[in-house]
Order: sequence, then structure tokens, then C-alpha cells
Amino acid sequence: MHAKSDSDVTSVDAVSPPRSPRRPLYFVQSPAHSHHDLEKMSFGSSPFGSPAHHFQYHSSPIHHSRESSTSRFSVSLKNGGWRRIQKKINEGVMEEEEDGDGGSDGEGSDSGQVKFYVICFLLSFVVLFTLFSLILWASSFAYKPKIIVKSFSFESLNVQAGMDATGVPTDMLSLNSTVRIFYSNPATFFGVHVTSTPLLLHFFDLKIASGQMTRFYQSRRSARKLVVVVEGQQVPLYGGIPLLNGAKQSVAVPLNLTFRIRSRAYILGRLVKPKFYRNIVCSFTLRGNHLGRPLNLTRTRSCVYDLD
Repeated sequence: MHAKSDSDVTSVDAVSPPRSPRRPLYFVQSPAHSHHDLEKMSFGSSPFGSPAHHFQYHSSPIHHSRESSTSRFSVSLKNGGWRRIQKKINEGVMEEEEDGDGGSDGEGSDSGQVKFYVICFLLSFVVLFTLFSLILWASSFAYKPKIIVKSFSFESLNVQAGMDATGVPTDMLSLNSTVRIFYSNPATFFGVHVTSTPLLLHFFDLKIASGQMTRFYQSRRSARKLVVVVEGQQVPLYGGIPLLNGAKQSVAVPLNLTFRIRSRAYILGRLVKPKFYRNIVCSFTLRGNHLGRPLNLTRTRSCVYDLD
């Protein structure tokens, strides 16, 4: 037999396929391995490698499987797997944001509806309350207070010579009288606060006496009689009433009593305030033979009541 030369052996090895079943190790390699590890694996898997390295590689199958799986996972990530995972993560984040936006939109619509209902309730309440107040205000005028000047009486009358504040001599008049007034509040759901202007007694344009009525409160469905004192002390006449120079029994002086009574009601606190103003003018004659006796003004219809 012919001995094979080294060149023959090399050519035979180059033609014959590799007998090692671990040829895929040349194509699968984790990026984490260093160049030195790659040389080890290539040398250990080569058919011309040293027996020691070859035996050591076969003695660790678990290590080989772990490296193979790691290498495959790394290669799959390199080939676009990481991009797909990142894309899925981004899609999940976007869906969560959309869900959050939808929830906020739902909450915003609910709060908008609540505000709308609150505004409608307030407007309805204001309208109804205003309407109710107007009804009360209009109905209150059906219960106007009744005022009647019952009588006027002269208690005393005195004329004497004197001087005014500047020292001018003239006749001085002193007069004392009382006025009786009947006041009634027919209202069923409110009381009234009553005040008055001063009661003025005039002889034409000359004021000879005055009086003031005290303010009071008149409850609903009630009435009272008022007595007001009207007097004048040392009033200079300057010859304005020549009829007073004669005897008292024959004195007849036309006089006018004027005043204004103000009545005000407070309904629903002070929200509804109906007012009732009454101007009163009474005309009568002062007679000397009626001193000390009341003059009935209702019988003669001497008073005029005007609404203001």
C-alpha cells in the first residue's frame, strides 16, 4: 500500500464533508461573547482540534443549550424583535392615554350638566320668588289703612298784647287744642309702621298752632284711637286775625288742619315694602261758644283724604 502524503490528506479532508454534528455553532453566536470565546468554540468544534478541548466542550451540554438559546434570542432582537416590542409598548401607552382622555371628557360632560341644572334651578327660583313677591305687593294694596279724623276740640284760646322776638308790639295768641284720629289696619298678613308729619293749624297762610303724632306699629286686623295735641304759645298775629279782637263768644275764625300720615309694611323681611301715604286736609270754623267741646268732623265731612 502506498503511504499517503500530507497533501493527499489535506485534499481528502477538504473534499469530504465535516463529520461533526455541531456545525451550526459556526453561524449562531451571542454578541455578548468575546472574540476569545469565539476562538475557543471554533477550535473545540474543529475536527483537528486538541482532544482536551474537544472533551471539555462535550462535557457541558447544559452550558451549550443556554448559550444557544441566548444566541437565538439575541439574534431575534437584532432582526427587528426589539422594534416590535417597543411598538407594542407605545401602542399600549397610547390606548391608556385615550382611555384617560375619554374618562376626563365624561367627567367634564357630567360636571357641565350639573352646572346647567344648578343654573336652571337658581333662575327658576329667582323668577318664582320675584313673581310671588309681586303678587304679595299687588295684593297688599287691597288692604289700605283706614284713617278718620273724628273730632277737633279747642281747650283754650287766649289773645293778649305783647311783643315778638324783635321787640315789635303786636297781639300774641295762645291756643291749646286736641285732635282725635281713628286708625285701622285691615290687612290679614302684614302689620304697618305709622309715622306722621307735624299737624299744622293755619289761618289762611298764618300758622297759629302745630302738633306731632308719635310713631307706632299697627298689627294686622287691629285698630286704635289717637289723640294728638295741637297748640301754639305766644304766636304773633300782626293784625292777621282781626276777628279775635272782639268778645270770645262771638268769635268765628276759619281754620285749616293739614298733615300727612305715612304707613309702611314690611313683607318677607324687607324685600316687599308697600307704602300707604294719606294727605289729610280738614277745614272747620273756630267758634267762641264751642270752646271746650269737641267738634265732630265726620258728620260735617270737613276732611278730605287724598292718596299719595
